[in-house]
Amino acid sequence: MLESSPGLSVPDRTWVGLGWRQPHYEAVLAQRPPLAFLEVHSENFFAQGGAALAVLTQARAHYPVSLHGVGLSLGSAVGLDGWHLDQLAALVQRIDPVRVSDHASFARGRSVAAPGAIVHAADLLPIPFNAESLDVLCANVQQVQDRLQRRFMVENLSSYVSWPAQANEPVVGEPDFLSALARRTGCALLVDVNNLYVNALNAQINGLAGDPVQHCQRWLDAITPADVAEIHLAGHCHVAADPRDEAGSAIVMDDHGSRVCAEVWQIYQHALRRFGPVPTLIEWDTDIPPLAVLLDEIAKAQALIAGLKGGAT
Repeated sequence: MLESSPGLSVPDRTWVGLGWRQPHYEAVLAQRPPLAFLEVHSENFFAQGGAALAVLTQARAHYPVSLHGVGLSLGSAVGLDGWHLDQLAALVQRIDPVRVSDHASFARGRSVAAPGAIVHAADLLPIPFNAESLDVLCANVQQVQDRLQRRFMVENLSSYVSWPAQANEPVVGEPDFLSALARRTGCALLVDVNNLYVNALNAQINGLAGDPVQHCQRWLDAITPADVAEIHLAGHCHVAADPRDEAGSAIVMDDHGSRVCAEVWQIYQHALRRFGPVPTLIEWDTDIPPLAVLLDEIAKAQALIAGLKGGAT
């Protein structure tokens, strides 16, 4: 088990960071708004040189940077891609990020069409919450931590399919599964509040009884506060599951394309009461608006954190 990296806490008074995307590279560097950190997708900066890496290096001179990956495939039974881990390690060495993370998901697997070949699905696919899957996830997360020599963060997933439980297999809830991961590896958890709400809404569409906000709050209550190192906030959308379905059946998509909704803010407040002023990120990846809109969302999160214990952060 690794000791906690000094970068797991952000001593900035705002505590809230920005998911920094290409349309706002120039504006952030020019305006330098008071942000706790910038978070970027690791894979966008794997090149050994070029404009993207130059921009990130420039930003690192003014802000802490958090590296958030989407391609490690931590839950893959075929193991990690050595090249991918090499590139991430080189980027970590170059940027010295405040935190590094990826998802509790898989994307790599053996090809059916080409036996022996390993293919990448280019998506975040869910993993089953069982003992075998936990062993795989723990081994891969530990390999990442050993290579990077720092504590790693693992994010809960927004998923649209689930694995059926096998006969005589004990049912493990996602919070217990992730808590076991943190306990066995010493990794931290990145809690995406919007993902929780998206999953609860889709479960409600499929017949889950009860209030989805309360369902998310119970999920948060099952997590040990010391395990949580960052929180993500984002928007989502409702889309037709099948445009040909005249009954109008829908699915909720975690598209990161709108403001944080009132219910997610409510769940976030519960998370703050449970975990304290955890470093928080505003994500916006599609239909990206002017920077001022994101700064307004950041201000809302800052205000909620400031409201804890009379503004003590």
